[in-house]
Amino acid sequence: MTVARSLLFNIAFFTWTTVCCFGLLWMLLLPRRQMVHVVEWYLRTVYFLERAILGLDYEVRGLENVPRNGSYILAAKHQSAWETMKLHLLIDDPAIILKRELLFLPIWGWYAAKARMIAVDRSARGRAIASMVEGAARVKSEGRPIVIFPQGTRTAIGRYLPYRVGVGVLYKELDLPIVPMALNSGVYWGRRSFRKRSGKILVEFLPPIEPGLGRDAALAELETRLEAATDRLVVEAGGPPTQKPAKQVPQGAPAAMP
Repeated sequence: MTVARSLLFNIAFFTWTTVCCFGLLWMLLLPRRQMVHVVEWYLRTVYFLERAILGLDYEVRGLENVPRNGSYILAAKHQSAWETMKLHLLIDDPAIILKRELLFLPIWGWYAAKARMIAVDRSARGRAIASMVEGAARVKSEGRPIVIFPQGTRTAIGRYLPYRVGVGVLYKELDLPIVPMALNSGVYWGRRSFRKRSGKILVEFLPPIEPGLGRDAALAELETRLEAATDRLVVEAGGPPTQKPAKQVPQGAPAAMP
């Protein structure tokens, strides 16, 4: 049943998405905010397909921790494509930090550029962080939330990837709170997986990390809290907790006492 549902959903999803990509090109002529409303409509139709075909729903916890006004940094776990299609339904008018190359994709890149996402050229190593801060400062002036995936890429459940320094730099340079967003989407919608399970994905917004900490301290606090909350949600859905690598002991150092 899971395979049959997944096959039917993938056919419906890619067919419908293709129709919308071409059929909604006219909305690129609209003002940016109106175009975003049309994108939100499309995302709600995908959510309908998820419920109707896959039997997949979601529940949001901790909405009281999301600021109602002004800009903030949303540091979100990234386990699958599912959450990228829900961010505009979870928070208002987010600007997502993404690779600059994505803007060159036909059609999809046009929509992303029109929505004014924050594009970072990772090939320009010396400028990547600076361009990210510049783009995020623009978004801050617009009062929009800034979305960053602190591990930089999709991470399968149970796997550990280190947190990158970018979120800490934004925290210090922009003087904004970080709202951690934990989830367990990877249990139901695996990274690059054809199979998708029925059930209920859990999304949880954690209390903000307010401005005032040092960059490294804020990054460590984010990782500690976000990893713990994500493991809790993953285990609640029957998935494996994250297996963190053991710390390496330098050669010649005394072994830790039990």
